[in-house]
Amino acid sequence: MDTDESSRVLPFQLQFDKPLASQIKIAEWNPEKDLLAMVTDDSKILLHRFNWQRLWTITPGRCITSLCWRPDGKAIAVGLDDGTLSLHDVENGKLLRSLKSHCAAIICLDWVEDSHLITDDSCHSSKYEDRTSRFFPPAPRVPRMPGLVSGDDGFMDDGEDSFQDLSNSSHQRFNILCSGDKDGNICFSIFGIFLIGKVNIHNLTFPTSRDGAETTSRLMNASIHKVALSKDLCRLIVMCSGDLVDDDLGTIHKTGHNGHGLHCLALNTAIFWNRRNELHQVAQQASNIEDLTEVIRISLSVMSRQWSDAMHTFHEKFSSLSTLIINHGLDSSPQEEFLSLLGGARTSPPIHQFLVNTLGEVGVKRISKVLCGAGKELQRIVLDHLQPAAEVIGFRMGELRGLSRWRARYHSIGLDESLINHATEKAGMLLVQVERFMRVLSSVVQQYSNFFNWLLKCIKLLMSEPSDQLLPYNSELVIIFLKFLYEQDPVKQLLELTETDYDVEIDLETMERVRELVQFGGFSDTEYLRRTLAKEFQQMELSFKEAFQMPFTTISRKILCEDLLPLFPLPSLPTASSSLRIPTSVSYYEDSSRASSSHFTSQNQVIDYVSFQVPNESFSDIVNCICICIVRGFMHDSLCLKKGYSSLEAVLLGVPVDYQCVDLSLYKDTQIVLLLNKATDATSESVGDGCMMILQACDLPYVSISRSSYADGWRLQELKDSVAYLHLGDEKARTIPHSVIAPLAVSASRGVACVFAERKRALVYILEEDEDEASDAE
Repeated sequence: MDTDESSRVLPFQLQFDKPLASQIKIAEWNPEKDLLAMVTDDSKILLHRFNWQRLWTITPGRCITSLCWRPDGKAIAVGLDDGTLSLHDVENGKLLRSLKSHCAAIICLDWVEDSHLITDDSCHSSKYEDRTSRFFPPAPRVPRMPGLVSGDDGFMDDGEDSFQDLSNSSHQRFNILCSGDKDGNICFSIFGIFLIGKVNIHNLTFPTSRDGAETTSRLMNASIHKVALSKDLCRLIVMCSGDLVDDDLGTIHKTGHNGHGLHCLALNTAIFWNRRNELHQVAQQASNIEDLTEVIRISLSVMSRQWSDAMHTFHEKFSSLSTLIINHGLDSSPQEEFLSLLGGARTSPPIHQFLVNTLGEVGVKRISKVLCGAGKELQRIVLDHLQPAAEVIGFRMGELRGLSRWRARYHSIGLDESLINHATEKAGMLLVQVERFMRVLSSVVQQYSNFFNWLLKCIKLLMSEPSDQLLPYNSELVIIFLKFLYEQDPVKQLLELTETDYDVEIDLETMERVRELVQFGGFSDTEYLRRTLAKEFQQMELSFKEAFQMPFTTISRKILCEDLLPLFPLPSLPTASSSLRIPTSVSYYEDSSRASSSHFTSQNQVIDYVSFQVPNESFSDIVNCICICIVRGFMHDSLCLKKGYSSLEAVLLGVPVDYQCVDLSLYKDTQIVLLLNKATDATSESVGDGCMMILQACDLPYVSISRSSYADGWRLQELKDSVAYLHLGDEKARTIPHSVIAPLAVSASRGVACVFAERKRALVYILEEDEDEASDAE
């Protein structure tokens, strides 16, 4: 690069040079706002504005392995080393949802939104209208209670509507979150919350050509490096390393000097494009049902805890009466002592001591307040949270039931009518159980209140303090309470799931009547009255899981591998693929040359660019040079192979001597940003220099690559005689007075880049001089 930079305009303007408390390992710019999310080595997430103002810091408590933004920039997805995927609100970092769709560390994420309007068969713009708001008020929130730990339930525990805002905004446009883990699993989630498909690259087979014969192959011992879904949702490019194995013979392809290397897979995900309207409708209903199911689950948990605490207070006080009876040598029970007192007989010493000294007037009032307060709180939770959630679930299941009957459109995505009908029935049964629970709860609270009023009057009489202000009581209800409720708790039995199934006792006449009504209504379940509320909710959850598992399985089977491109060989060490870091980047650009052609559909108007650094061992015959390879047209090429021609092109860029590629990123339309580092002597105390370059990808000297018999050799070897060497004196290059490290964070929408130095520095550059909005940070 020219040393006299003052003689010309600097290509990139340095905006900030800020110190960091910890080294950064992941960084991503918000696609819509001037916000930079960073992950530190100690697994903290930092969110900064463009002016370097820190907005918030959160610590998930586990190692963070990947991160990406939702396309609208309102939420951020975080992958953890235990396979958990968490969604956080951009406003405050609050946990919005936590999903466990993987069993291993999530190492790459990609969130893509459908940029095209959904149209019907007549090419008219169509949008699914959610009719729930016509019949129901806003969906209920998760209930709270004192002492509930944030994060235990996977939702926010405050009163904000952030989660509701997330759900509503995410349903405006169809989007899919792709996540890949270290075991080779790739999951697809609509809106980032509804799991719709899953594939494992070890189970994918693809056609190959070996010794002139058509065979099938698969990858073994593969590790995913990057996934990238096309803008039209039709193709997924997976960069992975592994062994290419002949599926018929079980032998490793001798591609080059070994079969282990970096490969590019093209997965056909056209089902997301072809059935995006149907998937959007089903996912919107199903994801909302999952949200409301969480509301019911946590409502039951909160109710169970509150009622258990109240009953613990009751039993803690009244258990001392049994001890007093035993100590006085009486052969009776507390119920008999209370009945004797109710019948007007002489009070025994134990009951007198218990009522006057142990329990007392204050004790009766306190326990009455605790139990009656718990009963009212349970009724409030049911009326404000549980029952509305169950009603909306029933309505949404009815919507899905109607969709499932449209077999021509929804059968292809796995919406099974019989499973949806079964789940709809279970949702209706839950509403019946909720109604019964409210009746039982009201009766029990009334019985306890009557019992405490009687006890309070007894204490007044025993202490010779008659008062007309005492509430009246019903002696028959006292007898019923002592007979059935003193040692039993039907409320708790309805709320909690026990190890042994608890069956509610129903008389034969009632059961016969229920059978007649159920059969008349067209249902199949005649035993629902014998189940508790918790058991009914469990069965409803299982039915939902079965109903939504069918679309998941159907979509997963339709995601197939169409093509494979071996890129270059890697050292075949057991841990090489897991420990080797290869700078890579995958992106999709509009193909302007084809977009103008009317006979090309929207699926053909994008072209993929795959960029990566080639290790020195791969091209050992190219001396004193580190190469960067750019391949374009891989996805498009897979569509053209059947027509007998190929559009796959590639270019090999030679990095100048004494420099190495640290990271790279595709930027704007067909531009590539390179982050280079000058190699320094290990014994030198110099901090070294870095360099950042921008290349116009479409202007590079691409070479067509043949695809015949590609499984028998690394096709990129054809490029070693046509290396295009980079020159640091180019106008789109600038030296950086620091030794730089990955990651390189580039914002395509704002025209800024963040470069991190080894000595905990962050340098923010404006890449375009005419980018006014980049300097006007929000």
